[in-house]
Amino acid sequence: MSDFRIKRRDFLYGLAGLSGSVIASQIPFSPAFAKRIRINGAGASFPAPLYQRWFVEYNKINKNTQVNYQSVGSGSGVKQFVAGTVDFGASDVAMKDKDMAKVSKGTVLLPVTAGAIVVAYNNKDMSSLKLSRQQYVDIFLGKITNWKQLGASRSKSIKVIHRSDGSGTTGVFTKHLAAISGTWKSQVGEGKTVQWKTGIGAKGNEGVTATIKQTDGAIGYVEYGYASQNGLKTASLQNKTGSYVAPSLSSASKTLSQVTLPANLRAFIKDPVGSTSYPIVTYTWILAYKKYSNPKTAAALKQVLKWCVSKSGGQKYSASLGYIPLPDNVIAKVNSAINSIS
Repeated sequence: MSDFRIKRRDFLYGLAGLSGSVIASQIPFSPAFAKRIRINGAGASFPAPLYQRWFVEYNKINKNTQVNYQSVGSGSGVKQFVAGTVDFGASDVAMKDKDMAKVSKGTVLLPVTAGAIVVAYNNKDMSSLKLSRQQYVDIFLGKITNWKQLGASRSKSIKVIHRSDGSGTTGVFTKHLAAISGTWKSQVGEGKTVQWKTGIGAKGNEGVTATIKQTDGAIGYVEYGYASQNGLKTASLQNKTGSYVAPSLSSASKTLSQVTLPANLRAFIKDPVGSTSYPIVTYTWILAYKKYSNPKTAAALKQVLKWCVSKSGGQKYSASLGYIPLPDNVIAKVNSAINSIS
């Protein structure tokens, strides 16, 4: 072998042994890379499919801004936001004043989309299911334990699936149950985490959906989009007027249309009125800081958020994924709140 080939081989072997950081230090500086802004968020699994679609689509039109969103549950999202370890948080339950007071940089609550929480089930003997208010409370209290009690032709144990993590979906679901049942309110209560009377836990809307799908006899609560995208059967629920309403974008939109957002953009729909209203519907919020230490991050996030709530931007992807597009008056209020970020 010639001296030249030996030296070339030794050079390549030596290069392969260098650490990545050493090699990276030899790469020429890229002005385009330096301009790229990375924004990190974490929180609710309820809107995660929509958020992830939004941020992929936004990056296509603005390649210098990359938004990373981790679906870790509302409880963890709020904790990370309060701790300042993310650029934004997300929760299906708007933050309370006492939690907002812990955020030195201030908090802006932004309801950016909305959706329904459904009771989904897996029982091939039940092609359809109607649940009275008492029945769906009693299922999650562990008082109704067999599908025959719900009209099935064959006996089969009911396997309740609930969230195991701190969850805004749980917060909304239990807030509704507490509003319609004194027994639920006194024995279980409401919150992102509760002491369940029965069932097994799964993490995230993703985990609950997968567990229901894989478990014969299962019943649980998930966001409507997860159920529809995964082909889960869903129950019609009895609303405040006594009507049984199937979950759909139309019935959820009718519920939302009755709610007027106050100045602080926090609205809780515990037990909606209206004969055609689906009974469990919620806004879901992005949690932003009022003041960011890096003005470039603030400016980039404001651009992202304005695109997300615009009818020609993020909102046009809502319906196809099972979420309710924001009404025009809500978009105007959210844009005003976005403008307060600096």
